[in-house]
Amino acid sequence: MGRTGTTRRGALLAAGAAAGGLLTACSGADDDGSRDPTSAAAVRAAKALRVKSAGTSSELLRQYDAVLERHPDQAARLTPLRGAVARHVTALSPPQPPKEGDSAKPSTAPSRSASTTPPPAPSSAPSVGTAARDAANASSGPAPSVPAVPADPGAAVKALAAAERRTADAHADALVHAPPELARLLASLAAAGAAHAYLLTEGSPREQ
Repeated sequence: MGRTGTTRRGALLAAGAAAGGLLTACSGADDDGSRDPTSAAAVRAAKALRVKSAGTSSELLRQYDAVLERHPDQAARLTPLRGAVARHVTALSPPQPPKEGDSAKPSTAPSRSASTTPPPAPSSAPSVGTAARDAANASSGPAPSVPAVPADPGAAVKALAAAERRTADAHADALVHAPPELARLLASLAAAGAAHAYLLTEGSPREQ
C-alpha cells in the first residue's frame, strides 16, 4: 500500500513536470523553422506533423467524453485527465491566422475553443461530448468514429488507459521527425500520457 502511494505520487509529479514542459514548449511552438527563409518545406512538414498529432489527441479526447457520457459516476476520476488532454489538443493545434479587425484585440488565451473549458458537473455530462466534438472538428477535421464504450465502468477505464498508452506511443514516435520545439512538446505529451495511463490502471481513485 505504501509503495503504491509513492508510485502514484511519482506519476502525478511526472504529469506535472510534463505539463510544465508543455507550457514551455508552447511558447515557441509556432516557430518551427520559420525563421529560416529556405526551410519552407520543413515548416510545411512540421505543420502537417502537428495537425496529425492534434488529431491523435483529439481522438483520445473524444474517447474520454464517450466514457464520461456512459459512466458519469467516473467524472471525479476522469475529468482532470480529460482536461489535460483537451489542453494537449489546444497546444498541438496550429495557430489560426487573426481575422480582420481582431488585430487590436489582446489575446488572453491560446484558443477560444471549447476544448479548453473543463467539462460540466456529472449531472450535465452529456454536453461534454458536444464540446469535445467541436474542439476536435476545429483542430483536425471530421471526427472519426469512437469505439463502443464497455458497459462495465472498470472495463471502460481500462480501455481508456490503453488509448492513453497508444496516444503516448504515437507522440513518442512522431517526435523523432519533429523540429526541436515541436519535439519537446511531443515529448512532454508522451510523458503525460504515460502518467495518465498509470493513474487509470494502477492509481487508486481514493488517493489524492
